[in-house]
Amino acid sequence: MNIDNPTSLRRRVVITGRGILSPLGCNIGTVWSRLINGESGIRFIDTFDVSDLPSKIAGLLPHDFNPDTYVEPKEQRKLDKFIIYALSASQNAFDDAGWNLLNDKQKARTAVVFGSGIGGLPRLYETSVNLATEGVRRGVSPFFIPSVIGNMASGMVAIRFGLNGSNYSITSACSSGAHSIGEAFHQIRDGYCDFALAGGAESVLCRLGIAGFTAMHALSTSYNDTPKLASRPWDKKRDGFVMGEGAGILALETLESAEARGASVYGEIIGYGASCDAYHMTSPDPSAKGAELSIKRALEDANVETEVIDYINAHGTSTKQGDISEIQAIKNVFGKYAYNLSISSTKSATGHLLGATGAVEAIFTTEALRNNIVPPTINLENPDDGCDLDLTPNKAKPREMSIGLSCNFGFGGTNATLVFRAF
Repeated sequence: MNIDNPTSLRRRVVITGRGILSPLGCNIGTVWSRLINGESGIRFIDTFDVSDLPSKIAGLLPHDFNPDTYVEPKEQRKLDKFIIYALSASQNAFDDAGWNLLNDKQKARTAVVFGSGIGGLPRLYETSVNLATEGVRRGVSPFFIPSVIGNMASGMVAIRFGLNGSNYSITSACSSGAHSIGEAFHQIRDGYCDFALAGGAESVLCRLGIAGFTAMHALSTSYNDTPKLASRPWDKKRDGFVMGEGAGILALETLESAEARGASVYGEIIGYGASCDAYHMTSPDPSAKGAELSIKRALEDANVETEVIDYINAHGTSTKQGDISEIQAIKNVFGKYAYNLSISSTKSATGHLLGATGAVEAIFTTEALRNNIVPPTINLENPDDGCDLDLTPNKAKPREMSIGLSCNFGFGGTNATLVFRAF
């Protein structure tokens, strides 16, 4: 290694385990198959009363998801859903990586970094109602506070597996999962740890969550009778995003460790960039300079040129301003080469999983590179003005690919971009 070149000291970081819970399914094989076949996981909300809510649809987990497989029913009563989702997906990632033989020294060098945009909103809402109707003694559980705070997902995962490395939660709205993976990547690359479980988990599907997002005119309300058509990034008839729930977790480690174990490697993380618009609470900067800076920083971190990028898994939520701004950012960064890129928004199939979305889409990006298939943007029938790039409308497309980006942008102007390479 060249000590005059700091990048030469950086260790390579690979993905050896994945765990996913999404509206398309709860194992990667099922989810990927449905995604590339252009199926939608959006359906009518049947888990709580939506009769008086303007938006009545969401990307809920499939009915066959059984949390009892991962968390004892007695323990579930102490936890909000986002923690249960984190434990479930983490168990799958841990098992997939074959980490059951981690020794104490390795556990001390294993970080846990999880993101959640909001945390335990359903339990917070439920407890507020119970407090008002039943009073303090009967209405508030002693487990209320630890069941809703955002860092408890990472804490509970560390407890389950006995992981003693750094442990924290990143809350950066819709960028939370991507930021978590990026920070864990840097920790391993720069030698602060050797292993990490990183990603995001979210479920804010409750009356308060839907009411809050519809009050700010963020959610789709025009497709309650045709939910599978509701999430339609870049399409002229889009009218807001569709709320989703789930979790995505990556098991990360050094390439040296993975090779020594003979582990399966699903992909490599080579870059991470973050920035802030510093513009508005919820609206993206029309100039797209914040998103542009995030992408540029990720490419610089990966030490790659724009012309080697094959695919972008875009944030593409289905909002009027956000979709246009992201296309502008891509054009600003890539110039004429933007028309050579394959781009898609997998939120068209899953809805928007908020703090979990970056982690779920990181898995989608690596699967696209592994399989040389670009997932489609479904429901893209009439692209909006200026959305003239290859957005992979409605049908998956074969393409030889090596390097891809996953982009996520959130309220507060927070931006994250990850760069993946096929292994």
